[in-house]
Formats: sequence, structure tokens, C-alpha cells
Amino acid sequence: MSSGKELAINGGPKAITSEPDDVFDWPIITPEDEAAVLDVLRRRAMSGTDVTRQFEQEFADWIGAKYALAYHNGTASLRAAMWACGLGLGDEIICPSLTFWGSCTQALTLGAAVNFADVDPATINIDPGDIEHRIGPRTKAIMVVHYSGYPCDMDPIMEIANRHGVKVIEDVSHAHGSLYKGRKCGTIGHVAAMSLMSGKSLAIGEAGILVTDDLQIYERCIAYGHYERTGAPTMYNPPTQPLSDPELSKFAGLAMGGHKHRIHQLSSALGRVQLKYYDQRMAEIDGAMNEFWDCLEGVPGLTARRPPKGSGSTCGGWYNCFGLYDARALGGLPVEKFRAALQAEGLSTGGINFPLHLHPLFHQADLFWEGKPTMVAHTDRDVRQGPGSLPHAEAVDSRVYRIPWFKHRRPALIKEYADAFRKVAEHADQL
Repeated sequence: MSSGKELAINGGPKAITSEPDDVFDWPIITPEDEAAVLDVLRRRAMSGTDVTRQFEQEFADWIGAKYALAYHNGTASLRAAMWACGLGLGDEIICPSLTFWGSCTQALTLGAAVNFADVDPATINIDPGDIEHRIGPRTKAIMVVHYSGYPCDMDPIMEIANRHGVKVIEDVSHAHGSLYKGRKCGTIGHVAAMSLMSGKSLAIGEAGILVTDDLQIYERCIAYGHYERTGAPTMYNPPTQPLSDPELSKFAGLAMGGHKHRIHQLSSALGRVQLKYYDQRMAEIDGAMNEFWDCLEGVPGLTARRPPKGSGSTCGGWYNCFGLYDARALGGLPVEKFRAALQAEGLSTGGINFPLHLHPLFHQADLFWEGKPTMVAHTDRDVRQGPGSLPHAEAVDSRVYRIPWFKHRRPALIKEYADAFRKVAEHADQL
């Protein structure tokens, strides 16, 4: 046992003693943000679309897409993307099991089933090698989730999808500004949708947005839940530019999905200001997080979850970030004991999402009162999977630990936090 290095969980001094100040505060709200929101309030324009349309155009320009459509939350934008890609009664969507439920549960409300895929143990993203064998006659889309900002391996996924005529939906809720080989996540698949809720790396309130280069998908999403934009007059809005698709235009003025997807303009106004400074703030986060991992290079049992240097890929705003744990390198120490020791040193740590393929909702729930689970009510095959079917997703909680999400690059504080991880790892024999 090294002198002065007794772990706090055993009575030693805590490694974290400094006050964090503003290093974890997010989002950054300035008088410019407040003025933008107050302008909407004072004009009583909360349910209008003038500010929203400006935000959509600016977001489309920023991400590099032809079209953007704002939503009241990210979950709704993902459901609209599914419907616009043709997902319906008896169809299937492929999705990684390890993600937030908002990536795929909406498929059940469309009468479709979710065929869960395993994750790559090196990236904790959907495994491209576990996709193709899941594609069947009723597969309409693949949902890829850039989990915790780490970009999925899109090249093989797009090759598989295009060869089979299947759409790719990118869930970018964790990955605003992340790059895959130099391309922004959200511009590689056929359509992308994402949350912009408070707490995300691009946080504008309770909101979401969808982007695509496909006019048909864009117009389908308008028709599905943005009735005031379909070219028909309504009791609230004058006529706007009609849709180009006559099959959609004949339903103008009503929401085909029965959903009102309009974002309130307080979030749109905040979004315009946040987007204006996002690249600059994201760069500081990226620098801080990479500095943290650089401090831990060579520490046994701890592996950085970040793209290889020089790959052209980045983690954007590093939302929901974590590291990879190798118990064998620390004498078989279970990750739960490692996390407990970190907590005693003054850190907050834990695991990540529960594997969705094991949840009863995807095995037993009858959403339409049909007397049988929705997952099998209209499908030609049963794609439900039980314990042991997706081993990497099921084992992830034993292999990960949370790391601090630094919003500012403060080298001394970053080193202090990194040293806490180093201290526990290098003195794991005390546990």
C-alpha cells in the first residue's frame, strides 16, 4: 500500500477536494438567450412558427441538410421519422438493445415490432455485423444510435441498408456535432431525429428536431403532425406553401397521424442563440474531455471510449459519457466495487441504460387491447429475444463506469478528477 494513497472507502482522504464552480453547469444561459425568449413572450408568439422556421433553416445550414423540422420533443421526431420511412402495421425496425427507450418504443404505437441487435463491445454502439441477418421481408428501417456521442460505424451500415432497400434513421440525441470520418452525424442516413431537451449537449428546453435531404420524407413528416404547414388554411394559420405530393396534399389541414408536433417558440428562440455559440462551446467540451482521457493513458483496467486519434471522428458534446472497464486488469475487481470506491473519493458514477430486449414491454404489452402482445400481433415472425440472446448488450453494465462531463477546460480540476480514477485503479488491491 502506497503511503498517502489509502482509498477513501477504507478511511483515507478523498481525492476530490476542490469546488467544481461552473465546470458542470449546462446549458450556458446569457442575457442574449433571455432577451430572445422574452421577445417571444412579449409578442405572445409562443405557438407561432416565425421564429421556429428561422431556427430550422439555421439548424439545417449548421448540420448540412436540406430540410429541418422542429418538434416539441425528440421522441416525437423519431416516431415521425419511422412513419415517414413506411413503418406500419406488421413491419419491423432494427435497433440496438442498448439505448434509451425513446429510440424505438414508438414503433409499437405504429403496430410494428422491434428487432433488437447487439452492440459492439469496443464501441457500445450497434454492431454492424449483427444487422444483416435480422433483415426480413417486413424490415423497413434500421435505427442507429450514436450512443453517448460516439459515432456508429456508418459505412458498413449504409452499405447493408442500401443493398436491401432499407431506410437508416439516425438517432442523434446524444451526438449533436459529432463527426464520423469528417461528416456530421445526422447527415449520413436517410433521415435523422434527435432530442434537444435540457441536459443534452445542445439543450434548448423540451424540444426535438428532424433533418433529411429527402423531400418525400420531409413532407411526410409535415403531413403527419405539422398540419399548419400543409398549404391548407386553418383556424389558426393562413395558407402556406402546399406540399408537392398530391397524395399528401389532399389531407391538408389535418394531421394525418393525429399528433400536434409543433414546438413552442420559447425553445426555438433559445435554440437560435444556443446554436450560434454551440461549435465554440462544443470545442471546449471536446478539449476538456480528451484532456481527461489523456491524463489516464496507461492506467490499468480503464480504457477511453473515444474515437481513435486521426480518424476524423469525434464525440461532439460528449453527452452521457462513460469509460470501458476491464476487471481482469484489476485482479477481477467487480465494477460495482470500483464505482463504490470512486463515489467515496467524491465522484458520482454508475452504469448506463438497461438492455431493452429484456424488458417485459417488448414481450407482453398489448397496446391495442387485441388479446396478444403488440410485438407479435401483426407480424409474420416473432422477433422477441430473451436472456442470453444479445450477450454484449447484457454484459455492458459490468464493463462501464461514468466519467465527469466537463463543460469547461480547467486543467487543474480535470487532473484532480482524473487522479481520483487513477488512485482507485492503481490501488484496487485495497478493495
